[in-house]
Amino acid sequence: ALVVPVVLAVQGLGWWLGGAPVVDAHQAEHVLHSLHLLGPTALFAAFTGVLLFASSLIGGWAENRFVFQRWEMALRYRLQGRLGQAGAERWSRFARTHVAGVAANVSLGLMLGLVPAVLQFFGLPLEVRHVTLAMGQIAAAAGSLGTDAMHAPGLWWALAGVVVTGALNVGVSFVLALHVAARSRGLALRERAALLRAVWLRLRHSPRDLFWPRG
Repeated sequence: ALVVPVVLAVQGLGWWLGGAPVVDAHQAEHVLHSLHLLGPTALFAAFTGVLLFASSLIGGWAENRFVFQRWEMALRYRLQGRLGQAGAERWSRFARTHVAGVAANVSLGLMLGLVPAVLQFFGLPLEVRHVTLAMGQIAAAAGSLGTDAMHAPGLWWALAGVVVTGALNVGVSFVLALHVAARSRGLALRERAALLRAVWLRLRHSPRDLFWPRG
């Protein structure tokens, strides 16, 4: 919702200032071809789901470390002299609340950029397919091709690939997280299958809960 208008605005700014888009027509066609639904998009999206799951583990580790080492208390003590009691309380609480999110997002950004490069160095041609990044790439391609993009089959195949990418990004990371949670509770395989059926029934009968929790 946010990346598309921003990318289109950047493309429009390129047209206005330089007389040419930031992404040229050749690059735009390459982007649409690489995001095609019938290509390796699904495999790369599932791989990206693993990276999303790994970033959540890093975020959880950072929060646990923050609490276990009592960094909130240490941070509050260090800031009291400069910000006063109220300011130190506010900033230490802010750090405690957001440390997991910051660690998860920073680690995810690093993994999205570095892991494919490292794997390709070892001969594994895996790429990332993140739903937000893919949508930004499509917006850049559409901004370069203009209204002609609406008549290009590659655009619609790429948009279909984004739908599959989003589903696999969320689905793979969710299944891995659910597996870790089940192991932490000592659930047997039969109990895990019942849990998955319960989740599926919940989503089928009340899909809005996936986007807007109750209560």
